Amino acid sequence: MKIKLKTSVVIPTYRREGVLLDTIDSLLKVMGNADGSMELLIMDQTELHDPATDRRLEEWSQSGKIRWFRLDRPHITRSMNMGVQKAKGDIVLFLDDDIVPDSALVNEHVNAYGRHPEAWAVAGQVLQPWDKPQPVLYAPRGGRLTRYLDFPFFSSDGTYIENVMAGNLSVRRGHFIRLGGFDENFTPPVASRFETEFAKRLVSKGGKIWFEPKASIRHLRASTGGTRSKGNHLTSMSSIHGLGDYYYALRCENVKGVERFFYIFKRPFREIRTMFHLKHPWYIPVKFIGEIKALIKSFIIFFKPPKFYHINND
Repeated sequence: MKIKLKTSVVIPTYRREGVLLDTIDSLLKVMGNADGSMELLIMDQTELHDPATDRRLEEWSQSGKIRWFRLDRPHITRSMNMGVQKAKGDIVLFLDDDIVPDSALVNEHVNAYGRHPEAWAVAGQVLQPWDKPQPVLYAPRGGRLTRYLDFPFFSSDGTYIENVMAGNLSVRRGHFIRLGGFDENFTPPVASRFETEFAKRLVSKGGKIWFEPKASIRHLRASTGGTRSKGNHLTSMSSIHGLGDYYYALRCENVKGVERFFYIFKRPFREIRTMFHLKHPWYIPVKFIGEIKALIKSFIIFFKPPKFYHINND
């Protein structure tokens, strides 16, 4: 069933140049072929672009092809919440800034709401450079914290899920606002698990998330910019790489205390149980220090209330 809904495509971006321009160019072509009314919002957290990038973005902005917002500091969850605030669509589609979209991407997101009217959100297929779409017989395992964390987003089978990848995720704007949006306590620049916490919160409030494989993107995993601007998590003693995961475990609703404890307890050992650390064991204590720092900081943040952006439903 095809329906017409106003759609706002929101791209948060940070320190990306040519790949950002290629992504926007591809999306403008996709949106030109899509049904209904739509707009493209660029939530730009880059301090200073290359002159060529600046000129191209300014040209698109002046011609009305994009709405370009320059933000004062990098903060992924805040930039996405602000995108919803600025959006005019019934549906808001979040996309990464380093993707190749399928030609039917936007239409398939919108059409999924027609086929599944009970869905509050639609998660699209995400193909990493090494992935090929294929059918997967997936059965969720574990408790509330862990089930669907290993969901294969390259799957070619549609299903209801409890996790999302924010690089290809659409939401009904009204429901997003009523849920409070993304929790801005997920500390930038990495903010891991923020989208999973949102998905679990959505489901706990009675919503459903449909995984739509026809709404597909190829994720390029650009080697610079984005969270990769902040170093390798395998060799860093910084807290930023583990903080979001610990905070997710503490903040996630309706979780038994035993499950929460074991999730947190297992994480440091899971992080060093890698082939890299087997070959470079001197990085193990470095990684442990980062994990301890992340855990302490997560408790400090947890004892504050969730930080939601106050979005007006205009």
